[in-house]
Amino acid sequence: MSTRTVARQCTLCEAHCGILVTVDNDKVTRIEGNPDDVLSHGYICPKATALADLHSDPDRLRCPLRRVGDGFEEIGWDEAFAFIGERLRSIQRKHGRDAVAMYLGNPAAHSSSVIYGIALRVALLTKQFYSASSIDQFPQEFAAWKMYGSNVLMPIADIDRTDRLLILGANPAVSNGSVTTMPDARGRIRAIRRRGGSVVVVDPRRTETARIADEHVAIRPGGDPFLLLGMLHTIVTDDRTPPQATVPVSGWQELVDLVTPCTPERMAPRAGVEPDTIRRLARDHTAARSAVAYARIGVCHQVTGTLTHWLVNTLNAVTGNLDRPGGQMYATPPIDAARLVRLLGSGYGRWTNRRGEHKSFRTELPVVGLADEILGDGPVSRGPVRALVTYAGNPVLSTPQGGRLDDALESLDFFVAVDMYLTETSRHADVVLPPISHLEREEFDFLFPVFSVRNNARFNDRVIEPQPDSLEDWQILARLALEVVPVPFRSLLTRPLRSVIDRISPLRLGALGVLTGPHGVLRRGRKGLTLNKIRRTPGGVDLGPLQPRLRSLIATSDRRLHLAPDEFVAEAHRLLGADETVSEGTEFDLRLIGRRHLRSNNSWLHNVPTMVKGRDRCTVLMHPDDAAARTLVDGQPVTVTSRVGHIEVPVEVSDEIRVGTVAIPHGWGHDEKGVGWSTAAAHPGANVNLLHDPKVTDTFTGNAAVNATMVNVTAVTAP
Repeated sequence: MSTRTVARQCTLCEAHCGILVTVDNDKVTRIEGNPDDVLSHGYICPKATALADLHSDPDRLRCPLRRVGDGFEEIGWDEAFAFIGERLRSIQRKHGRDAVAMYLGNPAAHSSSVIYGIALRVALLTKQFYSASSIDQFPQEFAAWKMYGSNVLMPIADIDRTDRLLILGANPAVSNGSVTTMPDARGRIRAIRRRGGSVVVVDPRRTETARIADEHVAIRPGGDPFLLLGMLHTIVTDDRTPPQATVPVSGWQELVDLVTPCTPERMAPRAGVEPDTIRRLARDHTAARSAVAYARIGVCHQVTGTLTHWLVNTLNAVTGNLDRPGGQMYATPPIDAARLVRLLGSGYGRWTNRRGEHKSFRTELPVVGLADEILGDGPVSRGPVRALVTYAGNPVLSTPQGGRLDDALESLDFFVAVDMYLTETSRHADVVLPPISHLEREEFDFLFPVFSVRNNARFNDRVIEPQPDSLEDWQILARLALEVVPVPFRSLLTRPLRSVIDRISPLRLGALGVLTGPHGVLRRGRKGLTLNKIRRTPGGVDLGPLQPRLRSLIATSDRRLHLAPDEFVAEAHRLLGADETVSEGTEFDLRLIGRRHLRSNNSWLHNVPTMVKGRDRCTVLMHPDDAAARTLVDGQPVTVTSRVGHIEVPVEVSDEIRVGTVAIPHGWGHDEKGVGWSTAAAHPGANVNLLHDPKVTDTFTGNAAVNATMVNVTAVTAP
């Protein structure tokens, strides 16, 4: 029996924790944390063990499928690519480039193959491009673009050196960080407290992170901008000195004028936080030797998402905590992607969706409008989408579409999905192309080191050799790109072009990026990095703590930090003057928010038995007072209804959530006919996105606003 242990990372979430995978004759027998990993130091969460189950899952697809009637048949790779290429080229010739749309799901970013996804998008030359970023991070990128000149310049929290951490709308104890990669976030938070610092969590729910913090502030859902405006009022009233920063700053007086009327007393009712608490939070942030406010998906999922992220960045800047140790900083990764792409522009407003409601941002449209674009709803500014390509995405479950995306996908002329499973989305496809499993991949991550809390370079070794007739994600995407490019004499050029593409692998591109990067041998000489040197270091290479570097990165036209962009100030004034009453009326009297679970990952991992065993996790969390007022008891099935839809789930009664607020996790709803994952179908849960109106979005970006949806909860009546 051949036993070996391979060091790599778990790539299921942004933490990318280092793991040791033990294999006996290509059967995984153990997955454990790698104590030598330079970033995670032996920590792993339960999700890491799911890698073995995903690899061996009998429901995982292992060869291409083509639709035949109501079912599928297996076909060969060459036949599949030829069929796909002919259909997509035909549709674009007949109906135009924009008749084909593309969607990139969240897992795409967890692999270096994402660059080939972008290559396919370029080859399609379509304006109809969508990604999971418009579900959860567009507001963060938009704020960075307006303040620092580029959407890639999202600053990260230097958690390992801060004396005070203020967390808004994030639960890193479960997520291990997002757009701030921090494996073992629990340990890092506890370390802040051990060294005498403090941690405050602002969230309507007493989250897993709040339980290990010094203080939990149970804010009203949607109250974040009012809390931050009240804090900024306190700061500028106490000291009207312009902030000291490593780059010149503009907009100080405009900011002062905005926040001067925003007293804690005025902001308190709309924030749901007492005035004295607002004032104390502000002064504690200012008084700390170093402090950082970190906000994430909970505030992105608001109509005020962009506004809130701007105010978070502004709070850090005016307290002198931007681009300094312990505050908001930028990594110096082995491949300096931020420096490479920061001057490309955001593509904002180059085109709109067919209704003219949403402008393009970073040359893509908000995914909330995808169903409309396929069904042809709205003005006839262009024809409807007739074909779709998805990569690692399940938008039927993960995006609010008013329940219409199922019908929309059925109406397509052609649909190809690159996916490991027949999901709620890919079950509609005409062709499904399955990539190899995570443990069969060999790759070098170039994206998440950009957002890591410590500079590092780590290699992902292959654990199990893939079967001869299987393809990696990048190979599938590269072949698709080759098939859709309108190359003259295609039959003559296909073979030599394939040969060229096979030589431009992610590892070769990664080797070049490291070689020319800030730590590479071309800049550092013999002591510099090469990809081979990283490969030979099983726990990765530690490149040291974050260093101030905004002066070299800032990409605004005047190379100044824009503290008060005009449109943000105008929107804040509009928000402050808006009617504070709830416009939905008394029928819907509870505010719905989302929540994460450590064993879940968006709409997948639900087919892994160890990840779904135990109690039902797709529940509506409700405060005891709200349950008593409705005569509901723990475990009782209830109907949750919004203005646009309803679902049935069990109620979970707990005082960890604020009165007047309920919480339901997303990613569930595996009860559709034709879904190919049996364990998930046995634990279906309900699709919370059926409750969210796709027309309710972030003001600036069209990002889905799925927090603070008004709902009511009633007992399920017996038939």
